[in-house]
Amino acid sequence: MRRRKEAVSAEASKGSSSGDAIDKSTDGGAKVYTNAYIGNPRRSSFVWLALFLIITYCCSAIYNYQFQNMPVPLTADQAGKRGFSEIEAFKHVKSLTEFGPHPVGSDALNLALQYVLEACQTIKKTAHWEVDVEVDLFHAKSGANRLDSGLFAGRTLVYSDLKNVVVRILPKYLSEAKEHSILVSSHIDTVFATEGAGDCSSCIGVMLELARGVSQWAHGLKRGVIFLFNTGEEEGLSGAHSFITQHPWSNTVHMAIDLEAMGIGGKSSIFQAGPHPWAIENFAMVAKYPSGQIIAQDFFSSGALKSGTDFQVYKELAGLSGLDFAYADNSAVYHTKNDKLELLKKGSLQHLGENMLAFLLHIGAASDFPERNAKEAEGDTSNNNAIYFDILGTYMVVYRQQFANMLHTSVILQSLLIWTTSLFMGGIPAVASLALSCLSVLFMWIFSLGFSFLVAYILPLISSSPVPYVSSPWLVVGLFGSPAFLGALTGQHLGYLLLQKYLFNVHSKRRQLPPIIQADVVRLEAERWLYKAGSFQWLILLTLGNYYKIGSSYLALVWLISPSFAYGFFEATLTPARLPKPLKLVTLLIGLATPILLSAGTFIRLAATIIGGMVRLDRNPGSTPEWLGNFVIAAFIAALLSVTLVYLLSYVHISGAKRAIILATLVLFSLSLAIVMSCVLPPFSEDTARAVNVVHVVDATGRPDEGLDPVSYVSLFSTTPGNLNKEIEQINEGFVCGRNKTVDFVTFSVKYGCWSYNDGRSGWSESDIPTIHVDSDAKENGRITKVSINTKGSVRWALAINTEEIEDFELKDAVISEELISVDKKNSVDGWHIIQFSGAKNSPTLFYLILYWKSDSSTHNTDNTPLLKLRTDVNRLTPITERVLAKLPRLCRASQVAELFPAVSPEIIVREARLEDCWEVAETHCSSFFPDYSFPLDFVLRMDRLVAMLAGFTIPNECKRTCLVAVTGSSFDEFILFGSEDFKIGGFDWKFSLNKGYVAGILTVDTVADFLPRKGPLRQRRTGIAYISNVAVRENFRGKGIAKKLVAKAESQARSWGCRAIALHCDLKNPVASKLYQGQGFKCIKIPEGANWPQPKTSPDIKFNFMMKPLNNSAASLS
Repeated sequence: MRRRKEAVSAEASKGSSSGDAIDKSTDGGAKVYTNAYIGNPRRSSFVWLALFLIITYCCSAIYNYQFQNMPVPLTADQAGKRGFSEIEAFKHVKSLTEFGPHPVGSDALNLALQYVLEACQTIKKTAHWEVDVEVDLFHAKSGANRLDSGLFAGRTLVYSDLKNVVVRILPKYLSEAKEHSILVSSHIDTVFATEGAGDCSSCIGVMLELARGVSQWAHGLKRGVIFLFNTGEEEGLSGAHSFITQHPWSNTVHMAIDLEAMGIGGKSSIFQAGPHPWAIENFAMVAKYPSGQIIAQDFFSSGALKSGTDFQVYKELAGLSGLDFAYADNSAVYHTKNDKLELLKKGSLQHLGENMLAFLLHIGAASDFPERNAKEAEGDTSNNNAIYFDILGTYMVVYRQQFANMLHTSVILQSLLIWTTSLFMGGIPAVASLALSCLSVLFMWIFSLGFSFLVAYILPLISSSPVPYVSSPWLVVGLFGSPAFLGALTGQHLGYLLLQKYLFNVHSKRRQLPPIIQADVVRLEAERWLYKAGSFQWLILLTLGNYYKIGSSYLALVWLISPSFAYGFFEATLTPARLPKPLKLVTLLIGLATPILLSAGTFIRLAATIIGGMVRLDRNPGSTPEWLGNFVIAAFIAALLSVTLVYLLSYVHISGAKRAIILATLVLFSLSLAIVMSCVLPPFSEDTARAVNVVHVVDATGRPDEGLDPVSYVSLFSTTPGNLNKEIEQINEGFVCGRNKTVDFVTFSVKYGCWSYNDGRSGWSESDIPTIHVDSDAKENGRITKVSINTKGSVRWALAINTEEIEDFELKDAVISEELISVDKKNSVDGWHIIQFSGAKNSPTLFYLILYWKSDSSTHNTDNTPLLKLRTDVNRLTPITERVLAKLPRLCRASQVAELFPAVSPEIIVREARLEDCWEVAETHCSSFFPDYSFPLDFVLRMDRLVAMLAGFTIPNECKRTCLVAVTGSSFDEFILFGSEDFKIGGFDWKFSLNKGYVAGILTVDTVADFLPRKGPLRQRRTGIAYISNVAVRENFRGKGIAKKLVAKAESQARSWGCRAIALHCDLKNPVASKLYQGQGFKCIKIPEGANWPQPKTSPDIKFNFMMKPLNNSAASLS
């Protein structure tokens, strides 16, 4: 009997090692043996690393094919008379950009309008003989536009003297065609800073070539096509509003198509469609290169992207349905000087032009057509919205929300049925296992977000810019993707360990398996639960998306069905008694193939858009922490990896590849971090630059009767996170930076910026300053105040009205008594309603503002909050702004405008270095003492200094050493510190500041006495004498007294240590330094003849003066 047991034991052991398990049970003395195949769960590290690389490559290839694969540009001969030619469209774009920036009210805009008008007249002359082409230079009178949502909420947008070019193309012998028109719209005007190659000269060029092509086809159409080349879009969608409210052709429009850009070039994709789905359904049928994603519409509608387009006017004001297209490549150049022709990718115009031409010809000849007012026709359109997405830019899927509800509900119910059945069969252990596996998903989110948030916070402290990846977006893969991946793996592994422990206890109680194979069974079962937890996560997301009718829920559907189907086909079994096997790689590959194909390109595109938006993140400069943009990107990447990698990572825990994967991820993160810290790839480039604004401000703030003199200065600020110290170094016009006072520009405020009073009085006169005068203030039967406003020469201004005091108001043109804004209920934001006015040169400048006070408003404002705030803009280069713009670094692209409006200067602070200063300290040290070193030697040297400072220097007991830094860009009182006063790393306090400033100079002071002569025959270390070393000031900050402040602070520090004197060595060939120290009271100490006093270890040919200064009014000595 004993021999039989030994045989069983040996057999079981053998089976376990080979993958076969033997289960033994007894029933009344009979022995039953059950063979169960388990398999070897270990998987090769090489296989997994190769799999990760393949998946990464596939994602990149999908993105490039879907969004970067452009059609070949066609010449006029290749396209034919009725086709679309990019070469011809490009000629229009080139001509428009040659006018330079052409904002509303500029001479350049008049030239651009004239060019478009002449091009349209040429189209009219060359049109098909059976086609009528009408060209109208529409001069819009004054109007007011108020939108209740989006970017312009809380504002009334007033315009005057705008001109639009309108072209209508009709079949000559079909009179009813003019009553059912299709509108194609874009804007000619640009912002002040840019020639607008992307936004939106590229759109105008496409429209002109489209109009030419349609004019050769329109004899076969049943509807007219109207092309609106409007102005005033950049000032508040005014051109579109003027057409809808004033032009007689607007009543015939039944569908609107808007062409826009929030970048330059690439594929022009649909990012808004509806409300009626007819347009997107027909576009999907005929577009040659369809591109559009419902996720972009959801992202834009959520308000995450602060912007507005003319489509909002067409949809909300006119009740039109249609499509909104946008170029989105290089979104970092949007509204900057880098929106230039050189960045317009070949094939971009061809892509949009061919799609639009096919679409217009199709819907122009279609028998059915949606009603004009989609809202009235459809009523509740929530179930009629379109869900749309393209597959690799070659095919577009479109279905309606009603079908989506049915499909999603069906999948949800079936999934719940399967889960309920599975849990019922598995009992309490199955429910507990599901709960623990879901806990692992929660841990994935927590750790992934936590790791990436930590990097997001630290990054601004160690890099030259808070957003060092803008010009090289792929860096976010290493900077945020790596820690997010490690966090997801760590979190899921923690959940895996808890699940494994629970399952082990369950199997131990059952005692159905020999202990020798029980561990393998538990690991395999835990692996499967982690995989299934991924599908449960997507089921929850699908349920939420279906409940709130989120169009992007199709992604949850795809990520749920495909992996679940693969698991059911290859892994699932209806026999609960069967022991688990290792998950097959084919399950993973087939399960992820479809989701990656449909979503990888979209996710990368969305990430690129968010990264590009970092250039314009801080709409009110200084109002957001520097790390906020990093947190946004970190959150997006961490969330994305947590939901998409849940299936993949479930395979890793029982493989032998964990260490290799973790090591590879750490290497990727380290390389990315090293690149950022060394500035091998600078944060900005000439093509992807920082957005910097230069504004000449004339501040006339105060009561009209106070007669205060205006204050004039130049303000420099940026919507890109980060300080401006390096910029003002190069400009060298007396700028100082800080957060000490908010500058209110009415439509936005600047809480961090730089200013200079140099030459502030030139380039403007008193006649430029607007005036506000109270004409009457009647208090009977409700208080009514009449104010006259003279904006002088400005036709672009903004007026804020305090709605805490004012209930309503009306605005009139004082010359012709025309009512511009009538009395009605107006909304406000933060207690202010803003009137934003823009117009051409003939716009009015004299206005009457009638204020209707609230009945409970106070007669005297106790908190000094103004009643009115007015800012007028003059597009003029003053001498100082011209010099500043010329001196700005090439990696900054500024917009300029002379503003009329409110500044103080912070001082340089000398303090002990903190942990966040360590990289700049190393950089200052190396750039000052080793300026000729180039990459890679300079990087190696900086890293050496950094490691030395962080690791600390070995110093004898009871000796002191500290590093002092001179910081500019913030005041001492502004610091918000975290950490301990006592704990130090190297010479640095273990403290973090949310506003660390910019290190302009450094100095080290200690009592180690390494470079002081030893005392006595035993060569004892001298005490009571502090020693200064490593005094360095950045080149652009020299001559500003920084070294004096550092030395004075060192003396103060030495006194606090109880030192009686302080000493240093000064290079004999540096007379400037010698003069500085002598001026501070240091005197040269003569070295005795033949003495071998220590000195700094530098080049042998460098000779030093030894200098000393007493700190207690006694003579300096070495006794």
